[in-house]
Order: sequence, then C-alpha cells, then structure tokens
Amino acid sequence: MQISETVSQDLHKQFTVTVPASELDSRVNARLEEMKPKMNLKGFRPGKAPVSFLKKQFGKSIMGEVVEAAVNEGSQKAIADNKLKPALQPRVEPVGSVEDVVDGKSDLTFKVIVDLMPEFEVTDPSKLTVERLTTDVADADVNEALDRLAKNVRNHVTKDGPAAKDDLAVIDYEGSVDGVPFDGGKGSDFSLTLGTGTFIPGFEDQLIGAKAGESRDVKVTFPTEYHAPEMAGKDAVFAVTVKEVKVPEDTKIDDELAKKLGLDDLATLKDRVREQLTSDFKAAGRLHLKRRVLDALDNAHDFPLPPAMVDHEFANIWAQVEEELKREGKTAADEGKTEDELKAEYRKIAERRVRLGLVLGKLGEQNGISVAGDEVQRAIMARARQFPGQEQQVFQFYANNPQAQAEIRAPLFEDKVVDFIAELATVNERKVDKETLFADPEDEPTKA
Repeated sequence: MQISETVSQDLHKQFTVTVPASELDSRVNARLEEMKPKMNLKGFRPGKAPVSFLKKQFGKSIMGEVVEAAVNEGSQKAIADNKLKPALQPRVEPVGSVEDVVDGKSDLTFKVIVDLMPEFEVTDPSKLTVERLTTDVADADVNEALDRLAKNVRNHVTKDGPAAKDDLAVIDYEGSVDGVPFDGGKGSDFSLTLGTGTFIPGFEDQLIGAKAGESRDVKVTFPTEYHAPEMAGKDAVFAVTVKEVKVPEDTKIDDELAKKLGLDDLATLKDRVREQLTSDFKAAGRLHLKRRVLDALDNAHDFPLPPAMVDHEFANIWAQVEEELKREGKTAADEGKTEDELKAEYRKIAERRVRLGLVLGKLGEQNGISVAGDEVQRAIMARARQFPGQEQQVFQFYANNPQAQAEIRAPLFEDKVVDFIAELATVNERKVDKETLFADPEDEPTKA
C-alpha cells in the first residue's frame, strides 16, 4: 500500500492511496485459505476444496470485501500516519474503474479527502464582560397570570351552536396520507380547545363553525421538522367527527379557585404564582445572557474554519430558508435582496455557528463538561409530552436514531458550557421592562 500527499493546505489535505492488484489478490487468497476448512462443497470432502476452485466460485465477492477493507485501512492509515484531526468524516473518491479492480485487472487507487480541525486558543472566560437583563415581578404581572390561570381551569358547559375560538370540542379523528391511515393518527373522545395550537397548524381553525354531530375532513401539512421523519412535510387528511361542543364559564379568582388547585387560600396561590413568574423572568433573562455570551465568544475568536463544516451548516440553513420562502410564497426579492445577497447573509450565520460550535466544544473538553445519559432521557421525555397520544412513537424514534439523540444532546451541552462561562465572566445587570425582557434575543443588536 502506497500513500502520497497530493494537496496540503492549512485545513484541507488530500492523499492518493494505491494498493497493487497483486496485494489485493494475496489478500483474497489468504481470506479463501481461512474459509477453506469451513467449506462443504459438493464433489469435495469437507474442507478439501482447492483454493483455485473457491476463487472461481467466490473470488469476486471476496474481492469486494477485500477492496472495502483496503479502502478503510488506507483512509485510517493516511490520517493516523500524519497525525491528523479530521473535522468531518473523510471523503473517499475512487480513481479509475472499480469494476476493473474487483475483476483483478487493475490496482486499487483512491483519494482520501480530509478537512481538518483548526488549531486555536480559546479565550479566558474570566476576561469576558456580558450583560444580563432583569425585571421585577409586579403585582400587575401576578394579577395577569391569575387571570390566565383562571381561564385555563374554568368549567365548560354544553353549547347548542357552532364551535368558536376558545370553545372545547370533543372529537373522534383518524388521519391518513394518500388515503392510507398512519400510526398515531387516530383518537377518540379527545377534548380539544380551539385556538390553543395543540394540534398540527391549521387543524383547529378548520373546526371553527362545526356543530355537535357534524363530520369534517380537515386537511393539514405536517411541519418539516416533525418528530416522525416519515410524516414530515406530508399532506394529510383527518376525518373528524365533532361529538360535543362546550363553552367555557368564567371562574372567580378567590379562595375556592386556590382550593380547586390544591392550595389553602388565595394568598398562597398568589405566592406560588409570584414564585413561578420570578422563575420565568430569570429564564427569559438567561436567554439574553446566553446571546451576549455567544456574541462575546464570537468577537473574541478569529480563526480559519473547515470549509466542509461551513458548507454543511450553510446547506442545512439554506434548505430551511428555501422551505420557509416556499411555504410563504415568497422569494429573496420579497426580502429586499438578491438570492446571492441572501445566501451571503446566511453563510455568515453558518460561519458564526461553526466557529461557536468549535469554541464551545473546546471549552467544554478542557473543563470536563459533558452531558449524562439521564439528562438526554429527560429531554426526550419533555419532547414526547409535546405530542399527546404519540409519546411511544417519539421514544421509539429517538431510541432508533442516534443522530436525533445527538440533536437533543447538542443544545444541552451548549447550555452547560454557556452557564460555565457566565459563572466566570463579568456580568453586568440591567433593569428593563417586561416587553424588552421577553423580546427575541435574536432581534437585539449585536454588541462588541
């Protein structure tokens, strides 16, 4: 086996690997010799069939296995001998006819293409200065939350008339794609409050105006990021029967409401609500803090990025952009930009994500930060609760899909590293109003 370096760049290398046909033939013969004692062929005593005969019978299939093993061996040897740290799985491209190689007519020659991890020093988190937004919980916030709580626990009484937004519809339903029912798409006596967004977008809107005893075909499109890949982006029809329509009754905010919720009195309920709001406000402030930490890390690091990683990240982002534009019936021009300008904008986002991913990964590695299996399981359970009636399918999806588990693990790891950095960095607090606190951090101007 001969390995020669053909391209040498800072973060990109290519090697040409050649395995002579004679060496491949020797490997085939050796493999057949290993198999020979176990072979029981008609016309020969057990284990006595000559290798020449076995080669005629099985040589081509064995050669296929030998070639595959040689490619793996050559790729690993090129990386190990040169002490490389690949950024992604190395790519292999054959040179010449693979069929001729398998037929024993030519040497095996292939390219190994490797994008490398950059060498860089991470900044000292203690030298970073970031901002945390804070808001005090006011009495008005508590009263507003109590109003929402009362609305959520109110009783419903049967309504003689068409269903309206906020009404509760008791339904039977069965979904199908191209006329074929699918797993998890059937339910009976399900209580659905219209307008809550519990079901797939567009489902509840099509039941407004329906009366008890009425049947409707509800047409929807599954989200492109639906948890079950086989359903993602597909059009479906749900045969729905409305069995009952109920209208909500107003609920008084008093001691009786508190007792209904398992508390002693209204004062205790207010204390619990204030505690929850305080927790929610802290969580919202943390989102802004996380954005500031990521901005600070991005500003503190400037190093070459593996092209393949950026290309891969950009491809994922751009696919989502195209899907969103298509769904909304828009083009790049509707965003006030050419397609090239829009692509350039999202490529910068891809570069930022890759850079931050590398920095966070190195900081986490240096400081022994990891995500335990039980943390991943809790996150999967939380995801499953978002799909009532389909929890088992969600669990099976993640159990059988390591890539999906990695997508759950990644944000958990990121949050842990961000929390670690925030503990060491200088954090300046700034009081803001509730609207600013709950604004999307992505809408804030990036600060240096």
